Amino acid sequence: MQEFQGNVAVITGAASGIGKGLARQCAAEGMRVVLADVDEAGLGEIRSELEKRGTEVLAVPTDVRQAENVDALAAASLEKFGAVHLVFNNAGVLLSGFAWERTDDDWRWVLDVNLFGVINGVRSFMPILLDQGGPGHIVNTASVGGLMAGPFLSPYIVSKHAVVALTESVYHELATLDTQVGISVLCPGPIATGIGDSERIRPADQSDTRALESEAEKEYDSQLSSGILSGMEPDEVGRIVFEGLRGDRFWIYTHPVYREAIQGRMESILSGTNPAHAMELPENLAPGS
Repeated sequence: MQEFQGNVAVITGAASGIGKGLARQCAAEGMRVVLADVDEAGLGEIRSELEKRGTEVLAVPTDVRQAENVDALAAASLEKFGAVHLVFNNAGVLLSGFAWERTDDDWRWVLDVNLFGVINGVRSFMPILLDQGGPGHIVNTASVGGLMAGPFLSPYIVSKHAVVALTESVYHELATLDTQVGISVLCPGPIATGIGDSERIRPADQSDTRALESEAEKEYDSQLSSGILSGMEPDEVGRIVFEGLRGDRFWIYTHPVYREAIQGRMESILSGTNPAHAMELPENLAPGS
């Protein structure tokens, strides 16, 4: 996409972090904006902020885990603005700990939000974009954690690898069609967001969890929190994403590509060698969405 003025953007996870940064950038581009989140208080805050800037805004409380919620978001967007042009499947959460000690609710919550939230967004909005017949685009938020692996973040890492694979598959599917609709994957490095405190928005129906017990888990969790808090400002992410859209880029990175870590993993896969282990959190693995 090259033109944004007057077009309609839909953003999930819009009440905080990268979602809020994307919302502000959409407003700066002159777009009409649909905001979606489970955090209704935060949703109200960013809606008021954008309205004061003269942006046309619709705020829709949305649980992206539920396909019918995302369908309702799409319907509300069309009812309000008559079209949708740009969709950010951005909602995300995380938790840490040994994979085998994460509860069923732990795994399902992270996968339902991070992966099925994206799947639901693609299923609800892609037919709209294709049927409109003009330019359109979807941006799925993954992470550099979707390109590599490390300890104590298994649900998050699994979900983000899946988002990368899904987005790349859809890219190839769109190439078989005569369409102006595109798709990109956003792989942020460390971003100063509230994702480290995802428990604040955790739903009651998936609340069963276990506290971190080992010193290794606790140390890693502390490194993770520090890495997130010292990360890039979310508003800068919005600017970078729109640069990527204007450049027709599939891969959108917020930081220089961590070639050594990614290449090392790929070489290990191709050569069949065991993965290299590092206890310390690589600064590039700190989640951002």
